[in-house]
Amino acid sequence: MNGTWTDFSQDTSGGADCPRISWALIAWLLTVWPVGAFAQAPPSAPPDQPTFQIEVIAATPLPGLDLRLEEIPAPVQTAIARDIEESGALDLSDFLNRRITSVHINETQGNPFQADVSYRGYAASPLLGTPQGLSVYMDGVRLNQPFGDVVSWDLIPRIAIASAVLMPGSNPLFGLNTLGGALSIQTKDGRANAGTHVRAVYGSNVRRAVEFEHGGRNASGLNWYMAGNLFAEDGWRVASPSDVRQWFSKIGWERGKNDIGLTFAYANNSLTGNGLQDPRLLAADYASVYTIPDRTNNRSTLLNLTAKHAASRTLTLTGNLYFRDIRADTTNGDLNEDSLDQSVYQPSAADIRALTGAGLVGFPASGANAGNTPFPSWRCIAQALQKDEPAEKCNGLVTTTETRQQNAGFSGQATWTTAPRGQRNQLTAGAGFDSSRVDFAQVSQLGYLNPDRSVATVNAFADGTTNVDGAPFDTRVSLHGAPSTWSLYATDTLSLGNAWHATVSGRFNRTTIDNSDRLTPGGGPGSLDGRYAFGRLNPAVGLTFTPTRTLNVYAGYSEGSRAPTSIELGCANPAEPCKLPNAMAGDPPLDQVVVSTWEAGLRGGIGQAFNWNIGAFRATNHSDILFVASTATGFGYFRNFGETRRQGVELGVSGRVGRVSAGAGYTYLDATYQTAETVDGSSNSSNDAAATGVRGFDGTIQVRPGNRIPLIPAHLVKAFADLRVTTRASVGLNLVGVSSSYARGNENNQDQPDGTYYIGAGSAPGYAVANLGVRYQVARDVHLVAQVNNVFDTRYYTAAQLGATGLTSTGAFIARPFPAVGGEFPVQHASFLAPGAPRAGWMGLRIGF
Repeated sequence: MNGTWTDFSQDTSGGADCPRISWALIAWLLTVWPVGAFAQAPPSAPPDQPTFQIEVIAATPLPGLDLRLEEIPAPVQTAIARDIEESGALDLSDFLNRRITSVHINETQGNPFQADVSYRGYAASPLLGTPQGLSVYMDGVRLNQPFGDVVSWDLIPRIAIASAVLMPGSNPLFGLNTLGGALSIQTKDGRANAGTHVRAVYGSNVRRAVEFEHGGRNASGLNWYMAGNLFAEDGWRVASPSDVRQWFSKIGWERGKNDIGLTFAYANNSLTGNGLQDPRLLAADYASVYTIPDRTNNRSTLLNLTAKHAASRTLTLTGNLYFRDIRADTTNGDLNEDSLDQSVYQPSAADIRALTGAGLVGFPASGANAGNTPFPSWRCIAQALQKDEPAEKCNGLVTTTETRQQNAGFSGQATWTTAPRGQRNQLTAGAGFDSSRVDFAQVSQLGYLNPDRSVATVNAFADGTTNVDGAPFDTRVSLHGAPSTWSLYATDTLSLGNAWHATVSGRFNRTTIDNSDRLTPGGGPGSLDGRYAFGRLNPAVGLTFTPTRTLNVYAGYSEGSRAPTSIELGCANPAEPCKLPNAMAGDPPLDQVVVSTWEAGLRGGIGQAFNWNIGAFRATNHSDILFVASTATGFGYFRNFGETRRQGVELGVSGRVGRVSAGAGYTYLDATYQTAETVDGSSNSSNDAAATGVRGFDGTIQVRPGNRIPLIPAHLVKAFADLRVTTRASVGLNLVGVSSSYARGNENNQDQPDGTYYIGAGSAPGYAVANLGVRYQVARDVHLVAQVNNVFDTRYYTAAQLGATGLTSTGAFIARPFPAVGGEFPVQHASFLAPGAPRAGWMGLRIGF
């Protein structure tokens, strides 16, 4: 398909690109749009030709457009509450990893509620700065947050989920960030979930949890549902506790042609995710952490008013009005990399005077060296007291952030179901508007590392204010943003007889981002002030064919887009490079990312007894955004650089024989760069500086077309089996297998360890993990539940990242371990790994009333 879509952008000077519209495409859409789609003829009866299992799927975030699976030109995957419950998953992200084909997780944050969920190589992550490629909706409300489009999985209460639909590809009906797919969640209500249930869980890592839900309805049409979850555990790693408190409630009224619901959801969570670890320290102690603390506190309030009106037999109107208030605070203790190549041997006379004047004792007056005082705290304290380059002498850094977001909007759509010329037709048209206010603040305080690798802070900040010779770096950020998006969309599905179903869709989005820098207002070098605008019409077409009762063929093409996030726009100037996530700088505008996706496949089955599918896909990102190296400094910036591609093959099979239900899925995923680029490679052994003998914080690497994208494995395997042993007892087993993937920082796939300056393999190894669950019905509505995760106690790693390491294999801090080369002290680098949880078990009791 040819044609260039509408694309608006605007820079800080107020200039705008000219719109580019494919009039040929518009004429084509008008030509193929079914004539008589608005005719008010009564719909024909649904075709009496089921394929495998009949599933009705909501094909838009709002309810109203319900299509059968064989009418959708994509390999949609669905789950209901029972599937999630019986899988033994902790939350929705855990369930996606266990059961959904082409999904895997990277536990970069090191907390089970903070997983980076990746589907076909596109991410939905809680980590700010991660390129987000999946959109997530709950009851029509987009859960990707305004600042950075992140997804906080801990804000989604698992117990309140009625169903989840994963729509693959760049389906434009789901709006921005739908590059690789969209996840649409529908929550429970009192009509379908009457009664009361309580579940209590206790087990490994001092995990304890209580879940409660209650629903009901009365004769006047009123229904209600409420659910709560209290969860706490110490965590399996050192100093890694988590507390999750979730509440969800919905009240609804249904009478005749009207259905109204009001949802209130609240969460107040404290999560500790101590991240990746040096591989040598993991070998010595698998539960160890690199530095502490690393805490995230999330607090969220959601109000959502939904309405549905059946205007006639052929016309249905749906809409929602919503408001969200989100507060996120983080505290992250790290090693200060700027101290790793510094000399720390002898206290100077000025150091001694400063420490003595402050009333401090216990520091060496003479004879200090790297052997007896490895990078001592006194050096950091002395430099902070003198305000003389503490950023180089303090080996610790504590970064705190505060994010405040308020997000409100509405959406509405109309669905016409007609039968022009006797052919069933569904046309849906809708519009939406979303407006947000964002305040983000960040500051880093210097300090020193304690023996337990916590960071003690001193009165010195990484903002240049304490340095007499100028600021070496400035990590302060204070940004106010006002992003907003409005959109128009439409989709039409025409059924030609019982066998053919054709779909045409399109959505136009226009996003504006108005940033105000509260540290450097008024624009100019280093300021984050700017106003940006992005607009685009994204189309989709698809066709399905059902030649027999047990076979369905589908093919489709779609386009999606995402606008750059505030953090990317804030770090996009080659003249003002930054070091993420610690700072943002000047902001020439970036182009939005555009993806084009092809899908084709076969699927079939016989009722619930046996189902299968095989399909292929190719998704190409245009104007993708990558963090590249500055040619002038060791820092970097975001820029549009060309293309990336994700393509592959998916296989799936499931069925039921007697007392056994089982299923399996396999994905081959080829995710590669398609454009050459120079990126930061300071911790990569193949960088250009290392080739000259300099092994510090400088160095770039060359990405070539065909290099694999880091953190995306080539092979994914899922399998599960549920056995009903007796009428009361059942056993479930699931297996997740993931092949190796390159570490972030190894974009050229060339990193090779030498055991001295570069440690680790430059990748995360492949792994397979099995989980076991047992359920026993004690009485009619009393169940005992047992769950064992990682049955074989496998040591595995879900992600890897190259970085400088400042610790020895025993965990002690390194004090200039290597002699100078050309006046520069080398630095040791490692392939940091994200360890997966070892074997753990829990017991639970579920009681219903």
